[in-house]
Amino acid sequence: MREILPSLNGWYAAGRPFGLATVVGVSRSAPRGPGAAMAVGPRDEVVGSVSGGCVEGAVFELAREVLESGQARTETFGYSDQDAFAVGLTCGGEITLLVRRVAPEEDPSFGALAEAVAEGRPVTLATVVDGPAPRGAGLAVWADGVTGSLGAAGLTAAVTADARGGLALGATGRRHYGAHGERREDDVTVFLQSFAPPPRMLVFGAIDYAAAVARIGDFLGYRVTVCDARPVFATPKRFPPGVEVVVDWPHRYLGSTRTDGRTVICVLTHDPKFDVPLLTEALRRPAAYIGAMGSRRTHEDRMARLGEAGLTGPELARLRSPIGLDLGARTPEEVAVSVAAEIVALRWGGSGTPLGATAGAIHQDHTPRELSGRTAAGEGTS
Repeated sequence: MREILPSLNGWYAAGRPFGLATVVGVSRSAPRGPGAAMAVGPRDEVVGSVSGGCVEGAVFELAREVLESGQARTETFGYSDQDAFAVGLTCGGEITLLVRRVAPEEDPSFGALAEAVAEGRPVTLATVVDGPAPRGAGLAVWADGVTGSLGAAGLTAAVTADARGGLALGATGRRHYGAHGERREDDVTVFLQSFAPPPRMLVFGAIDYAAAVARIGDFLGYRVTVCDARPVFATPKRFPPGVEVVVDWPHRYLGSTRTDGRTVICVLTHDPKFDVPLLTEALRRPAAYIGAMGSRRTHEDRMARLGEAGLTGPELARLRSPIGLDLGARTPEEVAVSVAAEIVALRWGGSGTPLGATAGAIHQDHTPRELSGRTAAGEGTS
């Protein structure tokens, strides 16, 4: 939903109700994950997507009905893979949608959500999907505040505690409760959707490859910072708009900034005087991905120097080097695709194998996994 929030907030601020369809459950090779959203606003304007085009026509009509009636509904769209093309759900699988009307006078939680996201504050939106509690009732929860209600005080308190506990992880999914907040599987279903600030991508080495990696990182939704100690190279005009450019020694900057379990670190300097102190710092702090550019000879020399600097085996095992997947890349843009491919594959548990050479569901899991820290000794160069 994040990508369509500006449009939704514009309608909301203007007091114009809209119908909001949100994916709250998926199975098999469903095209989009939980939290994907589509909205129908004034004059039948549509933003967003819940299936990449498969069932949007039916969802459009459903959202219009809900917008008119004000009664939230849940609907499931799913067909066998064999029959999917005939009925329009070309990827097979199954998606369950919650469709509800959103208006300022009815849903204060949505305004609180939009404000928190705009300010970069982690927030979770909890919405009743099914059960005796009011379907579509919403609750916006952040670290030190709550807006909205799910009806029963016990249910609201239990969901608030769970939503707050998942803020750091950015967890999204369904939870089940008793009507008063008890842990039960047969009463109230609540969809918890977390909105954490965009993850960071830190690119070290302001070379031409860095500009391409920064561009694709921005495209993938990262908040990108490029750092280099050489002011002649670290200039904003060499990088895409919106990319932060810092002139500083890489290890010093990294030591002074915050990283977490979603941060991506790309070391493109392949110069020992920069690499060794930088990677010594990087491999000892939270990060989802740490990759370093260079040939296999450079990699071997770098690993020896890092060992001499005191890094342990488990710390060294976190390094992805040579950086990227083996795509046969040559140009900076191709190398950036290679790096992005490795990051995406690790995030979602992909193998990097051509889909035509695999069997089974294409979309294995819509929950990002902890990125692996395995060495890349057996991988090709970028």
